[in-house]
Amino acid sequence: MAVLPRIYTYAVDTPASSTIVILDFGSQYTQLIARRIREFNVFSVVLPCTTPLAEVLALHPRGIILSGGPSSVYAATAPQADRAVLSCGLPILGICYGLQFITHHLGGKVVPGTAHEYGHAEVSVAEFTPEPPSQLFHGLPAKLTVWMSHGDHAERLAPGFRITASTANAVAAIEDPARRIWAVQFHPEVAHTKDGAALLRNFVLTLCGCAQDWTPAHFIETTVAKIKAQVGPTGHAICGLSGGVDSSVAAVLVARAIGPRLTCIFVNNGVLRKDEFATVQKTMRDELHLNVVAVDAGERFLTKLAGVTDPEQKRKIIGNEFIAVFDDEAAKLLAAEAKGESVAWLVQGTLYPDVIESASVHGPSHVIKSHHNVGGLPADMKLKLIEPLRDLFKDEVRRIGADLQMPEDILQRQPFPGPGLAVRILGEVTSDRVAILQEADAICTAEIKRAGLYRKLWQSFVVLLPVKTVGVMGDQRTYAYTCAIRAVESEDGMTADWAALPYEVLRAISSRIVSEVRGINRVVYDITSKPPGTIEWE
Repeated sequence: MAVLPRIYTYAVDTPASSTIVILDFGSQYTQLIARRIREFNVFSVVLPCTTPLAEVLALHPRGIILSGGPSSVYAATAPQADRAVLSCGLPILGICYGLQFITHHLGGKVVPGTAHEYGHAEVSVAEFTPEPPSQLFHGLPAKLTVWMSHGDHAERLAPGFRITASTANAVAAIEDPARRIWAVQFHPEVAHTKDGAALLRNFVLTLCGCAQDWTPAHFIETTVAKIKAQVGPTGHAICGLSGGVDSSVAAVLVARAIGPRLTCIFVNNGVLRKDEFATVQKTMRDELHLNVVAVDAGERFLTKLAGVTDPEQKRKIIGNEFIAVFDDEAAKLLAAEAKGESVAWLVQGTLYPDVIESASVHGPSHVIKSHHNVGGLPADMKLKLIEPLRDLFKDEVRRIGADLQMPEDILQRQPFPGPGLAVRILGEVTSDRVAILQEADAICTAEIKRAGLYRKLWQSFVVLLPVKTVGVMGDQRTYAYTCAIRAVESEDGMTADWAALPYEVLRAISSRIVSEVRGINRVVYDITSKPPGTIEWE
């Protein structure tokens, strides 16, 4: 399997005294490794496996993790890292493919397994007498329930290595403490591996000796300093404000760096939620004290969306139009205030899930969807981007916002897609359909909040389907739209489970929508998890 393109974002100046570098060989779990390490308040950064060792060492890491990956290490097309990483002297932890990479390149042998291991497995930790037990497994039980995902296994270890754990079918862990190299065949980063966090903690804190100093306060301090350097002492920026947690936290961070030289532009793109254009303006001005310019461009956006049904085209139209609006407003600001210089920077609340879902990580035909912050930006955009949250997940952003002392009702808002209701209206987006969905969605949100479930759910919303069905209201026949309720539970939006909403809540939402929203006569509930589905329908 060929090495496939991925998106990587990382800080050149590490924001903490201790850093763990993760070399990515293509695993679907690589970002989970980074998340788990950050949970120890240790900074982690993901780099492509092909990164030269000199660039890795320039980040002054305390340790290096080699991720899993879908390839066979002995294949001609297998992803490769700089082999010098194995002799750099830093503590190294190989995970899955990482174990096989270590074995293969240090003189051992990796072969196809006679029994493939996928899913739950039981691992037995080896006991060494008189040799010392493995520090990687310190404090862990002798039997571990782990998550396996491999078809190859280490048939012969490299010289100097010993087995520290095994399953009934394969080597599960190896080490050469003299060379400061440890490796496991299973995935300690996933929740299915019960003691995985403890194992990673042993590596990061004990074997690498990392200081636990990567905190929200440190992130804020280093990010503000970086933004000041980017924008300079006289530069100006505009922020695309949506009212959600991402753009709000990004705006507050940038405002802390450059003060009144940030102008937040809140655009009514015609596909906002009910009453949102007014309420967001009030919140941003009164509670966050941001300089907000409100632009009612709803008709402009809906005109561009007329007749468009393809979801990718919708997203890109909205992304292009956002930038066009920003350019127009920046020109107006300059003309009005006679600053004599251009607004050079555009601030966006892009998060890592936006980036990874907008980029092809499985080849050119497998882009999931282009986020308007990422895949929808025009090539000739005049503004340079500031994306202070680009490497973070939603829960991390909320912690940053809490340290910025932002109001709880802003930080706990459920995610809302940049293209708004346009991607929750399947088919053509019209003003009539927007109005119908706004009413239905407001009812759904109100009932979810009334039941005390709003903060327990990652997202809950309504999707308007391009399907009409026959109904009966009173003694009259109706022929109206069907809508779907979508409610999911998730930690970071990368995966999600459909929420088992109580029947009473579903009944209340359905009854109110059918009774109160003219144009909908049928309500269904989406019970699809991610994967295989995405959270949004488009």
